[in-house]
Amino acid sequence: MVHFLGLPVLALVASLYASSVAALNPIMIKGTEFFDSLTKEQFFIKGVAYQPRSPVPDAADPLSRPSDCRRDFGLMKELGLNTIRVYQVDPSQSHDGCMKALEEAGIYLVLDLAAPNHSIIRSNPEYNTNIWGNVRATIDGFKDFSNVLGFFIGNEITNDKHTTAASAFVKALARDAKAYIDVASPRKIPIGYANNDDPEIRLQVQDYFNCEKDEERIDFYGINLYEWCGAAATYQSSGYADRTRDIASYSIPVILSEFGCNLVAPRPFTEVASIYGPDMTGSWSDGIAYEWSQEENNYGLVKIQSDNAVTLLPDYINLKAALAPLHPVGINMHAFHEQRPISTCPPNMPSWEASSVLPPTPSTFTCNCMMSSLSCVASDAALVSPGSLGGQLNTLCGMTSCNDIGTDGKTGVYGKYSFCTPVQKLSYIYHQYYVNVGKREASSCNFDGMAKLTTAARSSDDGCVAEEVVTRIEEYRSIAPIAPKWSKYSALVLSLVVLTIRLS
Repeated sequence: MVHFLGLPVLALVASLYASSVAALNPIMIKGTEFFDSLTKEQFFIKGVAYQPRSPVPDAADPLSRPSDCRRDFGLMKELGLNTIRVYQVDPSQSHDGCMKALEEAGIYLVLDLAAPNHSIIRSNPEYNTNIWGNVRATIDGFKDFSNVLGFFIGNEITNDKHTTAASAFVKALARDAKAYIDVASPRKIPIGYANNDDPEIRLQVQDYFNCEKDEERIDFYGINLYEWCGAAATYQSSGYADRTRDIASYSIPVILSEFGCNLVAPRPFTEVASIYGPDMTGSWSDGIAYEWSQEENNYGLVKIQSDNAVTLLPDYINLKAALAPLHPVGINMHAFHEQRPISTCPPNMPSWEASSVLPPTPSTFTCNCMMSSLSCVASDAALVSPGSLGGQLNTLCGMTSCNDIGTDGKTGVYGKYSFCTPVQKLSYIYHQYYVNVGKREASSCNFDGMAKLTTAARSSDDGCVAEEVVTRIEEYRSIAPIAPKWSKYSALVLSLVVLTIRLS
């Protein structure tokens, strides 16, 4: 049951679902704008962040619970929304029910591809096979839904001048996600990045993700912006005018990937008049309010009760009132011809250290091939003690070379096994120590029970990287038939795509 400030409004949801709508037309990008791919009309995002975390805190995938989706999406439609942003899903779950409920409500999805256990860590960044595998699985789980507007490849990974090197890893992930979508998806789904708007590096982040090769650049950009606080703020005083000037010459669509300062509560949402009015619709593709459900951070539009009922909060009422009179009118895609130049990469300086040389595409085959050549590997004790892996690696890297597993987003130097899992990296270094320092003495493969001897299936790891390219081509070729855009030349194009990914 749903409550409007304590009064039942379940009938509202039922009426909204009484008439279903046809499949939503995919959204596409031309220049700096989003467009409906069939009607060619400009698309403005009216969205909300959707990641309920209570009253079921362990339910990390809000799109796997159809009954909750039907409860919420009708209320979003009544609010006037056309987009949700979801930060985390479980790709092993079915999402058909919730995606159908979204479609019936006329709502698109912007989905973050990262997950807490499969994400790039800003303080110690690396891009490995686990991260890449989860991203691919998530793309596979959502690529066939026409109402997927786009994917965010990262959210505030680089959040200050001390974490800029992490952006090289995020950009590599964007490159690979775009290449994978090209061969695995029946249509092009845009890849974006959401930035936190740190004043010291906001322009560098903005330029970095939109410079260099087309296959490395993101397709749209998001800014999480919380500068407009309360009814006393204005377009000029809030900083919104300054941020609009920052993107005046940007060559791809820009959205407010989060907005809604809560220093004044309840939130009056006076910024909405500028976001969806003449102040900003000429430069922005509009935005996503933070957030749907009331959580500990006090940003909710609704409160989900312990009995799964919903109470509409004052923020819902205020946002609905603010949105109701706003209907931005855009341009038809056929009449839109503006093309802007891409950004220039930011120069290296103390406040910006991300290299333009990106990490390689992670390869499970290469890592498994390497593992099959080892005679000394991590033992079961290492597997059950993941917290000790870093300490073991630090110790060993002072005793033998770790260049082959090293990764440095500042210098752009990445070892040939830099993308393998921590256990695989540790096994590789155990083997190097066993061979080069211990001279294959059995006692040199122990490390307090963390290492063990094994029989290698290969005489060496020579060729593992070269053989991976051939394997990747065959793997991607097996995907190609599901994408109807592939022609009789697909195998040739596919080979070139994969070689570009591997050698870039």
